[in-house]
Amino acid sequence: MQTNPRLNIRQVTWSNPVGADLRAAQQSELDARFGTTDHEPGPPPSEADTAVFVVAYEKCSGQPLGCGGLRMLDENTAEIKRLYVVPYARGSGVASSILAALEGHAHAYGFGVITAEAGSVQTDGRSFYESAGFAAIPNFGPYIGVQHSQCYAKPIDSHSAAHTAMT
Repeated sequence: MQTNPRLNIRQVTWSNPVGADLRAAQQSELDARFGTTDHEPGPPPSEADTAVFVVAYEKCSGQPLGCGGLRMLDENTAEIKRLYVVPYARGSGVASSILAALEGHAHAYGFGVITAEAGSVQTDGRSFYESAGFAAIPNFGPYIGVQHSQCYAKPIDSHSAAHTAMT
């Protein structure tokens, strides 16, 4: 689902070098924010458990601006992983467009719920998910008992994916 006329959002493989570079930049930023490299509860996402991964490119320059993926949790639930936008493109709608694309893919794959997690130093992420219609939920899976984690969930259907695309 294309939602931003300035962007070209492409589904790529997990091993795509541009996606790998964006994920590495995100992890570097999170390492600095948390002050440690040990900030991800549970196993990191992988090609084996990622249903879809997308990269957002600026149409006029071809520059990659962000990425995001959906990790399969069960047949009805996917978790947003590695949603990231390069610092200079933040606040320009890139994250919302990536989220809309992921919600469209989640709906197409038959997922009924998408979940997300943001750590205590990711106040921008927490605000983003809340403004996108996610509700705070009890921590699940590897986040249970992790004090710095806040988990979210949002039901997905054709209306919710289209609504995210319009905001």
